[in-house]
Amino acid sequence: SILAAKSAKEVPFDNRTDLCPIPLVTIDGLDARDFDDAVWAEPDLSGDNDGGWHLLVAIADVAWYVRPGGELDSEARKRGNSVYFPDKVVPMLPEKLSNGLCSLRPGQNRPCLAVHMWITQKGRLKRHEFVRGVMRSVARLTYEQVQSARDGFPDGQTREILETVINPLYGAFGALLKYRETRGALELDLPERSIQIADNGSVASILEKERLDSHRLIEEFMITANVAAAETLDKLRQPCIYRVHDRPSEEKLEILSQYLNSLELSFPKKQIQNPKRFNQILTRFAGKPESHMIGQIILRSQAQAEYSQDNIGHFGLALKKYSHFTSPIRRYADLIVHRSLIQGLKLGLGGLPCDSEDLNSISEYITKTERRAAKAERDTNDRFTSLLLTEYIGAEFNARINGLSKAGLFVTLKDPAADGLVPIRTLPNDYYDHDPILQTLTGRKNGLVYRLGQQIRVRLDEANPLTGGLILSLSEVGMKIKKVTI
Repeated sequence: SILAAKSAKEVPFDNRTDLCPIPLVTIDGLDARDFDDAVWAEPDLSGDNDGGWHLLVAIADVAWYVRPGGELDSEARKRGNSVYFPDKVVPMLPEKLSNGLCSLRPGQNRPCLAVHMWITQKGRLKRHEFVRGVMRSVARLTYEQVQSARDGFPDGQTREILETVINPLYGAFGALLKYRETRGALELDLPERSIQIADNGSVASILEKERLDSHRLIEEFMITANVAAAETLDKLRQPCIYRVHDRPSEEKLEILSQYLNSLELSFPKKQIQNPKRFNQILTRFAGKPESHMIGQIILRSQAQAEYSQDNIGHFGLALKKYSHFTSPIRRYADLIVHRSLIQGLKLGLGGLPCDSEDLNSISEYITKTERRAAKAERDTNDRFTSLLLTEYIGAEFNARINGLSKAGLFVTLKDPAADGLVPIRTLPNDYYDHDPILQTLTGRKNGLVYRLGQQIRVRLDEANPLTGGLILSLSEVGMKIKKVTI
């Protein structure tokens, strides 16, 4: 693409909305290199002020550099998304763009597609306006930095912008949380793992990522911007790739219902039109030994999210219209949404061609690339984990059962966080019946019952870095599980 060679100075900033006076900041992980979103907020002091907020989300203008039909576009579409491994990233776009011209680095003018959003004090989106602008980030912040500042421990960088930038962001975040709770978005606590690689390429540690309010703040800002993009394209009757999440299937709801009935918990599956009922169940078991088990069962009842030209809403987020707009550096779906907004709002060059091909084929393809990437990331994480644990053969670990089948017990170690299999042949000598509804393995003679979510003690027998597999067996303590009734 001839536009790939353009430098930042060649972008016609004079034809864009000047957002440089607004103190936008980026908030990302410590090791992030591509900064594709920046945020800002202030109290809404307009004439219809109701205690609400004015938000601004600015996203890197990838569509300016990556035009439809060019070589960059072809390669980005083929990849579908960036893929993140513990030791490297396979980017959707060349590093010159993802980490350079399109990265919203502090103190540097960058082209962007931005959305002004006005929300009520209860977090409802009242109105929004998209502009194609130029911005200049005032700070590159990390989640930990921002949270520490909010908790009363600012550093030299955050102290200067605590009152003017950080606190207003949290004020708007509080309003967005109210709306999230009102509409009943699904609240599943799904911990993520972080594999730390040492300088020599070995695995230093495997930890569960800490989830801070600063993470949730950015998530809610991005969700609101994604809603604004979908609503705008729908109003303009412009082509859109929606991010959709179907309600659970009748078959999965039936399995969930039977399981919850075994716990003497009524579950009117025919009334499940939004996630609120699931949240009520999660809240009821919060802090109890069964909480993890309940969360796993509810998670497995959900459909997979995907991309589609046909909008069916997003069940998990309890939203009627939703798209992906906020990460065009790493997701091709977002780039399509940017182009459609540019075309529909007449914001200049780089819009979606009028004779654009059917987006359903693109949606199906990038859904496949997303799932392919997720599998590659999981497999790679498993291999790194197995590599670390080769030094701990024979060691014992606390674990939790996260799945059962005729093959045995699928377990998750607590420290380090890792997944493995306890083969059924290693369980105390008996014939075990698998109940897929109750998620149990039950010994016919000894009466031992293994359940989803059960905590056990295991010994590591094998670790294969080539396959990422861990083979475990019950330790002597783990062998003494008794039949229990929940």
